[in-house]
Amino acid sequence: MEAEKLLLILTSIVVGIVCVIVLFMNVYPVFGRRPSKEKTLAFSRSSQYLNGKFENPVPTMMNMGFMNTVGILLDFAKSSPNRRPKKQFAMGSPNLIKDLETKVTWFGHSASLLTIDGKALLLDPMLGKAPSPFPWFGKGRYSGGLPFEITQLPVIDAVILSHDHYDHLDYGTIMKIKHKVNKFFVPLGVSGHLIRWGVQPEKIEEYDWWDEFTFEGLTLACTPATHFSGRSMTDRGATLWCSWVIKGKQSSIFFSGDSGYSSHFKEIGLKYGPFDLTLMECGQYDDRWSDIHMMPEETVQAHMDVNGKLMIPIHWGAFTLALHDWTDPVERATRAAHANKVSIVTPKIGQTVIVNAADHPIETWWK
Repeated sequence: MEAEKLLLILTSIVVGIVCVIVLFMNVYPVFGRRPSKEKTLAFSRSSQYLNGKFENPVPTMMNMGFMNTVGILLDFAKSSPNRRPKKQFAMGSPNLIKDLETKVTWFGHSASLLTIDGKALLLDPMLGKAPSPFPWFGKGRYSGGLPFEITQLPVIDAVILSHDHYDHLDYGTIMKIKHKVNKFFVPLGVSGHLIRWGVQPEKIEEYDWWDEFTFEGLTLACTPATHFSGRSMTDRGATLWCSWVIKGKQSSIFFSGDSGYSSHFKEIGLKYGPFDLTLMECGQYDDRWSDIHMMPEETVQAHMDVNGKLMIPIHWGAFTLALHDWTDPVERATRAAHANKVSIVTPKIGQTVIVNAADHPIETWWK
């Protein structure tokens, strides 16, 4: 009888904890919102939507079983002196003015401001302290802050999102910029997060892979990537992930989003190349998840596959989300670029790059 009482008490505790977790995930806005039932029914028309979730068309290995997860956590727990900068580094002074010149300002990780044909496009604007649902815990952005105030940003013609992970879609940033953004272009399902955060539904447009559309004189295309999505323990694959093609009158840009190396880069290059500039994921890699994050040498190969001219390596320089030294991505990518005679530019965080300039000197500011 005592054993039965103890079992009942333990069961009640477990059920209570589960209820609290579920309630918290539904109340806490940072987690966003899963797509509605109506949305998921519409997703069935997408070739990427299978068995109730979005999937990559190629086999994608990312072993996150119990033992592998424990191994990764133990590896992160080991001290490594070079996983973060030893001191804060100097940043550039951004040119945030909208004009007809094609220019890009990298803000660290994957966040960039692209000005093209007089339009300001903000790509994956994670401008917050840390890519986490609880950003006040742990170590944050390497640079401590950004070389500008969000209030200094011009009116943003469009925010372009590649997927809904915390290091690309940041609740705090959206709350600060949503009043000055005219449009949000997102992959399928991501609108639910934005609507929960107060973005007007009519400002948001969702796209599937290979959807092409025009926006105020620009041609944009939502293109494939090999990755995954999710903001909580229960919504993996609930929304789509993608890369983006942005074509103006004078320049053509490719933004890789997050992706493992796959044949889709060549497909994009054949359909939309060449590109004057590629913003290519380079960083946060590991052999254990190499199918969903490229190695730096693959970053350079992907740039060549899409037929890019100038490459800026992104997805590094702001946060520690993998076990490699913080400078490894840019150093390996630079070596691979030189070996393959690829034009690469490595701006400081906040330094504006004129895409069609005659010369793009490489600065080793991280040393």
